[in-house]
Amino acid sequence: MNFALQNTLELVLVIGLGLLLQKKIAKQDLKGVKTIILSVALPAVIFVALLKIKLESSLLIFPLLALAFNLVMFLASKYVLSVSLPKEEGAKRRTLMMLLPSLAPGLSCFPFIVVYLGDDSLALAALADVGNKIFVLILLYMLAMHWYQLHSLKAIKTSSKSKLRDLGLALLNEPINMVIIVGLTLLAFGLNLESLPIFLQHTIGDLKMIMTPLILLFIGMAVRIKSGEFGIIISLLARRAGITFLLSATFVFLFPALSPTLILLLVVFPQSACSFWPFAHMSAITTLEETDAQKKPTFDIDFAVNVLACSLPFSTVLVIGIFSFDQLFIDPIVLLACGTLFVGTSFVPDLIHRWKGNPQSEPSGNYGTYVGLNPQSHSSEDK
Repeated sequence: MNFALQNTLELVLVIGLGLLLQKKIAKQDLKGVKTIILSVALPAVIFVALLKIKLESSLLIFPLLALAFNLVMFLASKYVLSVSLPKEEGAKRRTLMMLLPSLAPGLSCFPFIVVYLGDDSLALAALADVGNKIFVLILLYMLAMHWYQLHSLKAIKTSSKSKLRDLGLALLNEPINMVIIVGLTLLAFGLNLESLPIFLQHTIGDLKMIMTPLILLFIGMAVRIKSGEFGIIISLLARRAGITFLLSATFVFLFPALSPTLILLLVVFPQSACSFWPFAHMSAITTLEETDAQKKPTFDIDFAVNVLACSLPFSTVLVIGIFSFDQLFIDPIVLLACGTLFVGTSFVPDLIHRWKGNPQSEPSGNYGTYVGLNPQSHSSEDK
């Protein structure tokens, strides 16, 4: 059996077990599982992966590329991704501009990278995520506050500096980021995994082994999608994926000498699910607006929850599909064709509505929940 197909069947089987456990697992229990993944198992995997690479200045290109991707997708979300929504739906448009450019590779991408591409690629992906974290934690917060100040009745500006300071501390206190800092520091002094005491090596290795099955079970147990805004959100996520494929294809065309492993990394990492942190920023703004008695909210929180609810399973299926047919997705022509197909298909519902002459009605209802999405808890994410 093909190696990629065999790995895919194994991963899907474990996700299926998670689906079977849904009725026996409470949401509160899932929050505990998520904490173990993001604070223990995933940092252990990244730490081991980092200590296997050679520290070079050229590695800075990965966080810079991720940050550049975030910025390009932000522009795309303004001019391409949100055009399906009516202009009067300003809150939903701003919500999309916060969510769609962000990435959450921890739960939706990292476990598959380590299975299909190995520890070296995971280390590069973790470095790339540093650029993404700067975007979602700092730049998107500043944007959210800017929009709030434009729409708020009181325009509280004094909290911005303290909030940015808190976000900076949160960035440093993230277990994954702490592991990256410690790992890079050890590498700078010429140390590696073998330089650590034997008992510590074995402990980290044991923690590393639990990551992939735990994340796959979590994905299966956490996915709960109901009817409602499903259609329009899936079309938006497909458009996001299509634009990402087009960007990956462009990069591969510009640098044809890249190895197949690096090409796959550049293809799957940007296909990660939307991040939780923009939702946390929007929730904080919504709380401020409640105290201001603001009638027109800056963001649509219910819509944000629905987007996040669909984003994780959508990205998971997409990443597994890419790895299952890895030989196809290293070809820039295939990437270009997939991007064109995804983007074109995503506009079909809009064309149908226009052809019928019916204005697109505002979606209603809450069709899904994403475990751990509590506006009051800025828990660490996948991110």
